[in-house]
Amino acid sequence: MPMPARFSHSTWRELYKAALFETDRSKISTRINEAEKAIIERARELFGSTTDTIEEDQALDDALYALRALQHCVGLDDPTPAAA
Repeated sequence: MPMPARFSHSTWRELYKAALFETDRSKISTRINEAEKAIIERARELFGSTTDTIEEDQALDDALYALRALQHCVGLDDPTPAAA
């Protein structure tokens, strides 16, 4: 009997949406990290799948891209603070 997936289709999407719509700037980094971990783990689960998962695979890729863009927009990918 297969083990249950840690991150289901809906779980990574919920974490992804939570990151996108977080309004508290102090929590954005944590939300993004949680969503990225869930997305990567889900992608690994699907990699070993014998069923057709191309649509979810594409959604996972798109979500990671959007999270990285969000990181860039809020300045989380820049290790040095912006000059005033």
